[in-house]
Amino acid sequence: MAKKSKIAKQKQREQKVAKYAAKRAELKAAGDYYGLSQLPRDASPTRLHNRCEFTGRPRGYIRHFGVSRIVMREMAHRGELPGVRKASW
Repeated sequence: MAKKSKIAKQKQREQKVAKYAAKRAELKAAGDYYGLSQLPRDASPTRLHNRCEFTGRPRGYIRHFGVSRIVMREMAHRGELPGVRKASW
């Protein structure tokens, strides 16, 4: 389980990226790089990191399900993921 502070910081970044998305696109289209540099750093989408929805784990993230490999395995065992069958794990 990730620290609560890491999960909270990630959510703040996501909100900031969404807030400044239109302005960033507008400045980029105009080629105004000085204006882009004046925006907050966390407003850049490249600063986001994929994290598991349940545990906040940053590694072993599976985009299709939005969870880490460990949570995906547990959910597959319980039959909560449609179309996923247990193979030999």
